[in-house]
Amino acid sequence: MIVPVSVTKAQQESVPTEIRVVGTVEASSIVQVKSQVAGQLMKVAFAEGQNVAKGDLLFQIDPRPFEDALRQAEAAVTRDRAQIAQSEAALARDAAQAKFNESDAARYAELQKAGVVSKSQSDQSRTTADVAREAARVSQANIDSAKAALDADAAAVSAAKLNLEYCQIHAPLSGRAGNLLVHPGNLVKVNDVPLVVIHQVAPIFVNFNVPEQHLASIRRLNAAHRLTVNVFSRDNPDHAVTGHLAVIDNTVDSTTGSIHLKAAFDNQGGALWPGQFVTAVLTLDTIQNATVIPAEAVQAGQQGPFVYVVKADNTVENRPVSVGRTFGKRTLVEKGVVPGDTVVTDGQLRLFPGAQIRAVDPGNLGQGQS
Repeated sequence: MIVPVSVTKAQQESVPTEIRVVGTVEASSIVQVKSQVAGQLMKVAFAEGQNVAKGDLLFQIDPRPFEDALRQAEAAVTRDRAQIAQSEAALARDAAQAKFNESDAARYAELQKAGVVSKSQSDQSRTTADVAREAARVSQANIDSAKAALDADAAAVSAAKLNLEYCQIHAPLSGRAGNLLVHPGNLVKVNDVPLVVIHQVAPIFVNFNVPEQHLASIRRLNAAHRLTVNVFSRDNPDHAVTGHLAVIDNTVDSTTGSIHLKAAFDNQGGALWPGQFVTAVLTLDTIQNATVIPAEAVQAGQQGPFVYVVKADNTVENRPVSVGRTFGKRTLVEKGVVPGDTVVTDGQLRLFPGAQIRAVDPGNLGQGQS
């Protein structure tokens, strides 16, 4: 009896050493957008779930109270400048008067020495000069006071302008906006409840844990070059999203004996979503010249795994194998098969050592036997 089976040859390939675990996706940054001023929320400028760019207008708060405050502060600045100008004019007048009175007092002092005027007249001119000098000091003090008031009111203008800018709330980063948490018409307080939460999804992170036994090799290899991480989502298990290892945690979890890792992905196409469960595959080093066969060729026997190897006369022999890890739909064979050996991949149920086979396409296995 000739048994129809599907066969293939063992291949020699370079096989990457991989760690396959379950991971979770998280946003690279999460921002709760809050108001920095109090007032009525007048406008929402985005749609829930929309992608927003850094700097986009999100909310408009009623600016009228802050416009009034700005006008008042600017009026105070104008008043202070007028006060300074008035005090400077008074200082110029008082300085000139003081200079004249000083000269007059000096002249009276000379005349008093010569006996032309009395001592009381000389003292009176000196007193007048002293009064004029103190008046000039008062004018200078008024100028200093007005300048201090100007500085304070100029700061009030800056604060009023800043509060007016805060009436327009812009996106602090690019990402995806969540649900609207406060609707137009409501009064908002300073740094109170968030108005919306923005998740930055490009780039994005995937968190996963690997056994502690791999820590040394991961650290060594990651120091030499960036380690590649591929992730596969449940809804698209055949499509890999490629990133790189970004963070190795600084402690080992003593309760689980694992180390926490974080991989970064550009995620420009939006394939990964925060909170999503994915299969994370961390690629370490590569095994060169490895023997690889389809995973379905390996059978479970009482003495361990084995494969049916096709001999030159189209009969099969049962050959024990030592298998390594399975990646995708292929298995690494460490011993028992060499590259070029022909192995049976389908139809093994009707085989036995020495059975004669006929190689057919997988779709023709059910069409009978010769």
